[in-house]
Amino acid sequence: MKTLKIGNIELPNLCVLAPMAGVTDLPFRLLCREQGAGLLCMEMVSAKAISYHNKNTIALLKIAPGENPVALQLFGSEPELMAEVAASIEDLPFDILDINMGCPVPKIVNNGEGSALMKDPALAGKIVESITKAIKKPVTVKIRKGFTEDSVNAVEMAKRLEASGAAAIAVHGRTREQYYSGKADWEIISQVKEAVSVPVIGNGDVDSPEKAKALLDETGCDGIMIGRAAEGDPWIFKRVNHYLETGELLPLPTREERREMILRHAKMQLDEKGENCGMREMRKHVAWYTAGLPHSARLRGMVGEISTYHDLEVLLEKYL
Repeated sequence: MKTLKIGNIELPNLCVLAPMAGVTDLPFRLLCREQGAGLLCMEMVSAKAISYHNKNTIALLKIAPGENPVALQLFGSEPELMAEVAASIEDLPFDILDINMGCPVPKIVNNGEGSALMKDPALAGKIVESITKAIKKPVTVKIRKGFTEDSVNAVEMAKRLEASGAAAIAVHGRTREQYYSGKADWEIISQVKEAVSVPVIGNGDVDSPEKAKALLDETGCDGIMIGRAAEGDPWIFKRVNHYLETGELLPLPTREERREMILRHAKMQLDEKGENCGMREMRKHVAWYTAGLPHSARLRGMVGEISTYHDLEVLLEKYL
């Protein structure tokens, strides 16, 4: 199995779970780790909110034994504050600190954070430089192709970030303008890979083992970041690793395996967040786990009404 080294951290394979707000919480990360994700990325957290000791944000910083290697992702736009916050949390058990420069959400962008930083490479470089001076752990950055199709600057951005001390760069092959629509441009990932000497992690449109291999072959990137394709399918990491190792495709999970995974996931959510919040969180996951199965539309319609673990068991007994 090929491995990937980021700074002094060696990942057991090339698969990285992308950070996704509202998705990559502790229970989901643990299931992805179990299925073979080489690096887990946590939900992005606001540097400002950490500095204000926001209760909800502090909960997002929880890391379980057995999760490592894991990357904690910060977002913000003030170099000094970002460096202070990074230093204040460095003792937490994460391995890598990732800086979000790719989030397309208006609330984040209008604040000058996330993918808004694609418009200001000089500021982006200052942020990374100040953080790498403040902490010893490897600092990585997630960027996009550019802000708009008219301002594609991932190569310039990557060079600037490498010069500022970034230990690796993840590139999403879409502009901020595209959000998650259209096709990801793998050519830009290839260009970034040629322009820098730190590891480059490719992101965008990897939803199968064959696509994962194609991304590596076509771009020469060092790692594969999988995001939306893992929603409802943590098994994708196992299938990708197996295919890269053997060239053989593993079968998709059976209905029974899906049912067992949903119930395990639900139990973990309940343990972590209590029944009320945990079952609410599970509604979207159940919809993802069952997408494409017979009667899944009807099941999705009914899953919005479940409020207890028992309700979920009954519903799955009927449909799965």
